[in-house]
Formats: sequence, structure tokens, C-alpha cells
Amino acid sequence: MISTSEIKKGASVEVDGNLYQVVEVQHVKTKKSAVYRVKLRDLRGGHITERTFNAGEKLTAARVERRDMQFLYSEPDALTFMNTQTFDQISVPRSIAGDAVNYLKEGDVVQVLAFGEEPLGVELPASVVLKIVRSDPGVKGDTATGATKPATMETGLVVNVPLFINEGDSIKISTSTASYIERAATA
Repeated sequence: MISTSEIKKGASVEVDGNLYQVVEVQHVKTKKSAVYRVKLRDLRGGHITERTFNAGEKLTAARVERRDMQFLYSEPDALTFMNTQTFDQISVPRSIAGDAVNYLKEGDVVQVLAFGEEPLGVELPASVVLKIVRSDPGVKGDTATGATKPATMETGLVVNVPLFINEGDSIKISTSTASYIERAATA
């Protein structure tokens, strides 16, 4: 049990039998007493809800673990990951994985959120490096305008890239905005 004064952004709590992650906490003083307005993201459903708790109220802390797992392969309805320490394999439904499938290549290590043995989501790094498999060639001399063109990555994700980027190049992509960051160094 944790007190409302101990609630921090990113903490996992159980409220009315549902698992939530704290998105935002505001301490509000009223004439009568102090309350905490808390934005919560449902870890199973994904929606955001806002709740108000009285100061000193107790909440149940949820033990949500982040496990380093290696992406093995994709199936039509699930993604299969392997625990890098125990080598156990789990299937994460595509509905839970969300957009993560657009950034994952076989062998990538990501963090899988789990409550006990139940997978709740996939946390990606801030950026990933992917290779371009299809893109139109840029027009020589048309680089001063900041124009972009669509490029298809090896995972199927389509990203707008500058005209000087070519098919076969590797680029760094933001996983939060699905946008081009920079050309990646070739190995």
C-alpha cells in the first residue's frame, strides 16, 4: 500500500481491480482539505482516465516488471519474445504490442511490461535504426527546400525522409513520433 503523497509519475497502482500507470499527479489544496488529481493510463486497455484521491488515502501498489526480452518472430495475431536471462518464450498479442511491431527486427532486445506472467505492453527505445528497402531517388539539386519523400523500412513502416536519403541506407527513427532523425552510421 502506498499513500497518495507517495504517488509519482510512472508508478503502477491497482485501483478497483484494474492496473494503471500514473501519467500525471497534481496536488490541489482546497478550503476544506488537500486532494490529488491523478491521470492514469489503463495498462490493459490503454485508455487514460482521471481520478481524484483525498490526501492520506491508500492505494495498492502493483508489481509491474520490465523484462529485457529479445524479439524472435511475428505471427498474424502475436509477437514472440524470449527472456534474455531464462530463455523462456512468451507470446504478446498484437493488440497489446500496438505500434511496436513497426519498429522491431528479429533479434532486437526491448523491454516487455508484465504483471506476473501476463504481458501488458512493449517498451521501445527512444529511437531505432532501420534499413530503407524502397524509396524513390532524390532529384539532384533539390536539397535546399527541405523537401521529403516517403521511404519504406525493412519492417514495413513508411517514414518521410530528406531527398538525399537513398534505398539501402540505414536511418535512425524516433519511436514516439515515427519520424526521421538522422542517417545512421554504416557498419
